[in-house]
Amino acid sequence: MSKIITYYNQFDEWGRLDREPIEFRVNWHYIEKYLPKAGRVLDNGAGPGKYSMKLAKEGYQVTLTDLTPRLVEIAKDKAQELGLQNKFEGFYPADARELNMLEDEQFDASLMLGPMYHLQEEKDRIKAVQELHRVTKKNGIIFVAFMPRIRHILTSLLHPDNWKPNDKMDSIVQFSQTGCFNHEEEGRFTGAYYFNIEDINPFMESQGFDSVQLIGSNVGTILSNENWNYWKDKGEQEVEKIIELIIEKGTDPYILGISSHLLYIGRKK
Repeated sequence: MSKIITYYNQFDEWGRLDREPIEFRVNWHYIEKYLPKAGRVLDNGAGPGKYSMKLAKEGYQVTLTDLTPRLVEIAKDKAQELGLQNKFEGFYPADARELNMLEDEQFDASLMLGPMYHLQEEKDRIKAVQELHRVTKKNGIIFVAFMPRIRHILTSLLHPDNWKPNDKMDSIVQFSQTGCFNHEEEGRFTGAYYFNIEDINPFMESQGFDSVQLIGSNVGTILSNENWNYWKDKGEQEVEKIIELIIEKGTDPYILGISSHLLYIGRKK
């Protein structure tokens, strides 16, 4: 986990969601659709708290956790800066597998939009999901982010120099079997786990959740900068129509494999 903390220590996760606003907008569209009208929400693995701040602005009582202490501090400062600190019940540096500071059935809804990217051992993935299950109320709604394996295979084929050791076919074939990716270069996205899409619902259901929906959060990442520039040159309205289309098509199961991130929506049995 130390490599992951090092990576997020040097990385501007708030900036990533600013640079990829579509992912945030798609996720928020579906989060808002399924959230209860009010209540207590956990943002587990929240990074610097982009979703937490939005939840707090909408009037929810929010608890924020993240593995990286620096990001928890950034979130705390951000809440202060936005005058939202009274909407937060706590900011905790915490491993998603051990939420010891949180009580059973504490939350009406829980988000886990990050930890599943980095748990390469199945027992650890199960632990994290069990903890999410424990702290969420019965019938509570949960939102969990995953990365699809097929998309990373395609990305590796498209940009091999960017994803070493996946600049060799043997490595890509091995990755396709394990889903585990460890970057060769220091300071790059590493210690990652990518799911086979067909395994996500059964995995979550085996841990006590009913599946509600699986969403493609960011199909827009298949477009290059050159593609985006073409549409941006056409004007803001055209870009807005693209985002609306991506939101609408988010539930189409046939595009899940080209989305860089997926959003699982489930309900605690």
